[in-house]
This record gives sequence, structure tokens and C-alpha cells, in this order.
Amino acid sequence: MADKEKEKGPSADAGTTVLREVALNEAIGLRLGHDLTQIIPGVFKGRLFKRGHLITEEDVPALLNIGKEHIYVMELGSGELHEDDAAIEMAKALANDSLILSEPHEGKVSLKAAFKGMAVIDRKMVDAVNSLGEIALATVLDNKPVEAGGAVAATRAIPLVVSKEKVEEVKRLADEYRKTSGGASPLRVVPFRKLQVGLLTTGSEVYHGRIQDKFGPAVVEKLSFFGCEVAEQRFAPDKQDIIINEIRSLLEQDYDMILVTGGMSVDPDDRTPGAIKALGAEIVSYGTPMLPGSMLLMGYIGEVPIMGLPGCVMHDPYTSFDALLPRILAGQKIRREDIIALGYGGLLGC
Repeated sequence: MADKEKEKGPSADAGTTVLREVALNEAIGLRLGHDLTQIIPGVFKGRLFKRGHLITEEDVPALLNIGKEHIYVMELGSGELHEDDAAIEMAKALANDSLILSEPHEGKVSLKAAFKGMAVIDRKMVDAVNSLGEIALATVLDNKPVEAGGAVAATRAIPLVVSKEKVEEVKRLADEYRKTSGGASPLRVVPFRKLQVGLLTTGSEVYHGRIQDKFGPAVVEKLSFFGCEVAEQRFAPDKQDIIINEIRSLLEQDYDMILVTGGMSVDPDDRTPGAIKALGAEIVSYGTPMLPGSMLLMGYIGEVPIMGLPGCVMHDPYTSFDALLPRILAGQKIRREDIIALGYGGLLGC
């Protein structure tokens, strides 16, 4: 094998990677320098042979079928990395143990959630990595709920060989991020807290039994997805003093979060926002720039989050409530700027 390689050109001693082209009929006993992909339209697309595969006579028909009459033997330069090695080193630098790294495949490493939770992605880091060129970092959106095993990110080397300097810069950026964020990784998954929730359903029509409560079941279903439980549901008519007393009673039970449904519009007989304010809540925002869900109230009574939920939560699959709930369950405290940011991409229905 060494004699065949020497015939094909200079060595990589000077620091530059050398790819030597070898005719297929002379390649028996040599090892591939990179993955080879097979594409059968509508049937299969993936790796046929892995980097480092030892070519045998039995492989020749399959190589010819994918158009390979020559193979390449690689000798890496001292300042360069193979695409697979570059992708795995970047992935390790950016992630923590909340992410499971796949085996490198054609210069790509997938990062998947080790458990159900919320993906936390630093957008500035993603942009910084992608600005380096010849390497790529693709991620899901920040604050997206993911299932265990769900895709969170992928690293990739674009060319077959990448300079070590670029990968070292990714490591440096990740280290700097950790220093300024208390050791957190720029790509991670945060588990959801399993909160006990107190629910107050307001509305005289429900309180007096004129119509069936449909708000409670909708909220229970949304919370159960995250492993949370409605520990108690109370009902109140559209009277502010009663609403105040019922919220206070729920707070006395030390529930982790309070949700108040109904009475959130601007109609004169909608009393929920005033009742929450009268309790001394810190109102982060009454109203969001998101449709549906613009009439949501976000606040805190001490450290307990309290939300006034608009009627759309009953029937729309995704509202401002669904946007904020995972963040609360992941331990974030919602700020005014988080509410403002909902407007970009927040037009979900008309």
C-alpha cells in the first residue's frame, strides 16, 4: 500500500493535506479517506462506505455503481482536521451532558436531547460560529420544547478538510460563553419542573352552571404534556372581590403557579386583570404582541408566577400562553423584554 501512495505525489509533511487519487483496480487493500454516499432516488440516501473502510474485491461492484472508478487516500497536514473530527470536536465544545452526540457521518454530528425539556440556544454563538466559514452550526429555535431524543442542533464541516484554527476558535468562543454564564453551555436542554398549579375559572355563566366549563380541560391538557398537574380548580363569578378572595385562597395552598381563566378582555364586566393587580402582583405585562393571545396577563406575586389567560387558550392550538409556559417551567423568570420579543413571528392567526 505504501508504494502505491508514494507514486501519487508529495507527502503531507509540510502541513498541507494530500489527497492521492488511486484507480479502483489498484485500490484493493487501501483505506478510504472519506465517507462515500449512495443515493437511490425515493429509496435510500446515506453512507455506503465509512471513512477508513478497507477496500476489498467484493466492494468493487458497489463502488462502480455509485460512479467511483477512483478512490482517494488521505494524508492530513499538521494544521488540518478531517471533516468528521472537526464536527465532533465542535459538538463537544458547544454542548453539555443534556445533549447526546451522534457518531460523525459525512462530516456531520447530530446533537439530540437526553431528556424532555426546553432547548436553550444562544443565537449570538450560532452566528459567531457560522461567520467563521467552512464550518456550520444549525439549531432549533431558542426556547423550543423537545422530546427525549429530539433534534436540537447539528455541527458540520463543509469541505473534506478544515483548518484546526477554525475549530480552536469555536472552542474559544464556547469557553468565553461559559465564563460569562455561570458555566452554562451555549447549546443545552433544561428539564421542565413539574409544578403544582392552582386554577381559577371566572365567569358568571360558568359559575352559575349556564354553560359547561371548557377552559379547565384545555388547561389541564396543556399542563399534562409537561408533567404538571392542576392541583385544585376553583370557580368565581365576575365580581372582583370574590376573584381576589379565591386567588388569595389558592396562594395560601402554596401552589407553584396560579392560572386565572376568563374575564381578560376590555369589556367593563371583565374583572380579572384588576383583581390580580389589586392583590399586589408585579405586572410584567397586560397584553402581548402575539396573535392569538394578545390579551394575556403575565405577573408575579412574590416568586409565584400568575397568568390571566384569554379565551383563545380554549380553542387555539398555540397562543402566547403556549409560548411562555415552557419557559416558566424551565425556570426562567419572564421579563418585559421577553413579552416584547413575542411580536416577531407572533402572527399565528387572523
